[in-house]
Amino acid sequence: MSAHICYPYPRMPRTLDPDLRRALAARIRYYHDMGIYDFYWQPVTESQEAPSIKNDASPLADAAIHPPSGDEMTPRKAAAVAASRVVEENIFEVTAAKPEQGIDDPIKALKLIREDLGDCTRCPLHKQGRKQIVFGVGNPHAELMFVGEGPGADEDQQGEPFVGRAGQLLNNMIKAMGIAREDVYIANIVKCRPPGNRTPEREECETCSPFLMRQITAIKPKIIVALGATAAKTLLAMNSSMAQLRGRFYDFKPVGVRSNDPNWNGCQLAVTYHPAFLLRDPRQKGEAWKDLQMVMKELGMKPPNPAT
Repeated sequence: MSAHICYPYPRMPRTLDPDLRRALAARIRYYHDMGIYDFYWQPVTESQEAPSIKNDASPLADAAIHPPSGDEMTPRKAAAVAASRVVEENIFEVTAAKPEQGIDDPIKALKLIREDLGDCTRCPLHKQGRKQIVFGVGNPHAELMFVGEGPGADEDQQGEPFVGRAGQLLNNMIKAMGIAREDVYIANIVKCRPPGNRTPEREECETCSPFLMRQITAIKPKIIVALGATAAKTLLAMNSSMAQLRGRFYDFKPVGVRSNDPNWNGCQLAVTYHPAFLLRDPRQKGEAWKDLQMVMKELGMKPPNPAT
């Protein structure tokens, strides 16, 4: 996942010593392993000198980042300070390159992302009873993508998202739109089953979602449908109710990753109820159908003839 840099001030490129460049690259990779992807640039006066950065196994213990007296810095704040003091044009894009970058074929790109994910142990879910990673399934060229919360027991057993009761309902919802499950791509915010099917915790979502962002960028859908509050709030970084989130489209661009296609600069995102919620409260199925009709209209789709 490439770093996402916010420039609140004009860029000031400066030439870095090769050793300092390598040390900074190692530092950024370290922060990425911790799940930190956002870096913020701040202006530096001529009197400020670049800190000495050592390429060791404990960057946070390094004297390169000097917190103000009495100010204990968090890893995210430390990353911001490090990036603000030593910045060069495009260095983050170069050092944070991922295996699938430069691959135009989404099938190959998704394969590389899955290989990079590996037998993931990045968050606590890997030691809380998961049987296997549930990566995603469907058409790599899909215009429509569904994103749920996380695998359940059936999904954990089969290694495919939405194959249980909620998955059967999702299949019916997709069929009602006049398309097949094989025409769309389906994934989740987290790829490991939370114990007892509990809601994924924030750390788990933040650790796993960068791989989802890379999947989205590889597929380049026209519309994403976020299924349920967890998916919607994670993707949109908004802590609003479902009533507030539904009924409109959001401009969505995957965080921290750049598309190889200059014609794809993100997509539209809609929010609807999770199929598991609809099983518990069937009265809301009509509202979910309104959301899907909104998506169909945006894609220029018409529902199948009821008689057929």
